[in-house]
Amino acid sequence: MLRRDWLKHSAALAAAAAVPSARSRPAQAIGIGSRFRFAQLRLGSSWNPRPNALRRMAWELEKRTAIDVELEPIAITLSSSTLHETPFLVLSGDREVPMPSTSEIEALRRFLTFGGFLLIDSAEGAPNGAFDASIRRLMERVFPRPEPGLEVVSADHVALKSFYLLDRPHGRVAVTGFLEGITRDGRMVAAYVQNDLGGAWSRDNLGNFEFACEPGGERQRELSFRLGVNLVMYALCLDYKTDQVHVPFIMRRRRWKPDDGATVPPTGKPRP
Repeated sequence: MLRRDWLKHSAALAAAAAVPSARSRPAQAIGIGSRFRFAQLRLGSSWNPRPNALRRMAWELEKRTAIDVELEPIAITLSSSTLHETPFLVLSGDREVPMPSTSEIEALRRFLTFGGFLLIDSAEGAPNGAFDASIRRLMERVFPRPEPGLEVVSADHVALKSFYLLDRPHGRVAVTGFLEGITRDGRMVAAYVQNDLGGAWSRDNLGNFEFACEPGGERQRELSFRLGVNLVMYALCLDYKTDQVHVPFIMRRRRWKPDDGATVPPTGKPRP
């Protein structure tokens, strides 16, 4: 069940709960199935290098947004029958990722093509490592050439401003100053961060952050949480925050129609 089906399913359940049955049964909560939940992809033996990261990110997501979040992430494989029951899949690692089978590659392709989103997070802490090389091989198999693979994402991409205004990815370390992604039909279906987002998010059971963020310290950690929020918002809502979408609405609210070549009113005030 991908993003659009997941949201439709939640809405249908909510509508059904609002209508009393002939037997006047008490209303039941929609339940855990309607909540957003991180799903972590199990590939190889090092699939979970930051075991506390997603739980902490889920807590931040619930605190900062109106999304109803299930705090405990789930682990899933590409051969699982429940792969399509979550819109947001996370693949992380700090070493080479084994190549999935042909059927698993096809399952991941279907997941991404029909609405799913994949966040790839490198915990290697250095560029051009074994994880990075295996991820590039994996994505080339998922979307073979001549289809475009991982590409640098523009700093003004809506995924970087879907909730917070960011211009680059952050994480525990500053390996790269750009986000990479795969786009299909105008939608980014996979985002690749080499800066160890999970390392910035991880917090132990006593509430202490497990890793220092270098070189930017706690400000860098905060920006890492903001990137996580942005990517979830983008995965669920796509480009609703694209500035151009809001321009006509803003202009109507201001009751101003620009002259040819003009972009702002001369006085900065709404025209009558």
